[in-house]
Amino acid sequence: MSKLRNEIKSCMRNFVNKEQGILNAQYCFGQDFIGFKGHFTEKPILPGVCIIQAAILMLEEIKQKPVRLKEIILAKFFAPVTANEEIDFTLKESEVLDCEEEIESLVSFKGKKIAQLKLRVIFED
Repeated sequence: MSKLRNEIKSCMRNFVNKEQGILNAQYCFGQDFIGFKGHFTEKPILPGVCIIQAAILMLEEIKQKPVRLKEIILAKFFAPVTANEEIDFTLKESEVLDCEEEIESLVSFKGKKIAQLKLRVIFED
């Protein structure tokens, strides 16, 4: 899983802490991205788990500590993501407890909604 995480992180661009608790980034997954392997040979489609992991990596980037997924509260996927599409992530965080947090993420491509996530995560030391 760490190889996949590293590849997803290397696809992150233009990471910005827009305002308190709101993060933005773009991701562009190239044709040779490991997540596309085996996920439809004829037309590679980005697996939903990669979209979830991308949101978690944004939170790790701002918090500068490991984040572990505790629960997927909501994961709706509206359109597929293929190779070389620059997708936009907006992530909003809201603290639940000291070491636990809920985050909401909206993923889009050229203004079109791709995915909507609501995750509960735990911060590790």
